[in-house]
Amino acid sequence: MLVLNIALSKGRILEESLPLLARAGVKPVEDPLTSRKLILDTNLPDVKLTVIRAADVPTYVQFGAADLGIAGKDVLMEYDGDGLYELLDLKIARCRMMVAEPASLAARDDPESWTRVRVATKYVKTTQRHFAAKGIQTDIIKLYGSMELAPLVGLSDRIVDLVASGQTLKANGLIAVERIADISAWLVANKAALKMKRAPLKALVDRIAGAVE
Repeated sequence: MLVLNIALSKGRILEESLPLLARAGVKPVEDPLTSRKLILDTNLPDVKLTVIRAADVPTYVQFGAADLGIAGKDVLMEYDGDGLYELLDLKIARCRMMVAEPASLAARDDPESWTRVRVATKYVKTTQRHFAAKGIQTDIIKLYGSMELAPLVGLSDRIVDLVASGQTLKANGLIAVERIADISAWLVANKAALKMKRAPLKALVDRIAGAVE
């Protein structure tokens, strides 16, 4: 029996993936939100779920440790590997990747006039590409969390981060001033698995696509 392994990102994507997978007929036998297991059996004997850090999902899929993965477009935009296919926008975990700055700066600022910016972000490659395409020089400071703090303590002028409701920005006196990309969770597949496990993978992907619709 060929076993299919789906890698799931921890956090919001996991929470929103589970109802989607359930509609596709895939249900873990234990609750991934409370279980300490990292590899979970499902109601289908040939499908398992692996729960890992969001940033690791593309790596697991590219190198064949998982056949399919569910990862945010923000993670995929930062990933350099070429061993995976982006199959399907799952239309969950939606948000936007934005440039934000202090409200006091935004009141007298015009993004069209930027020539050089100092930005704090964990999305270094995406940020570089965005500003390079506009001919803007960047000094990028890589952080792993609490981006909103950087302008408040003088570490950077601006940040690039994901924005959902905007409440965290507002609470810290920041305003989103430029959109880089719309973000959602995507289904990705290992290229080799698409050939070696073609029939069962296609059947599972079709069910997930049906659940999205």
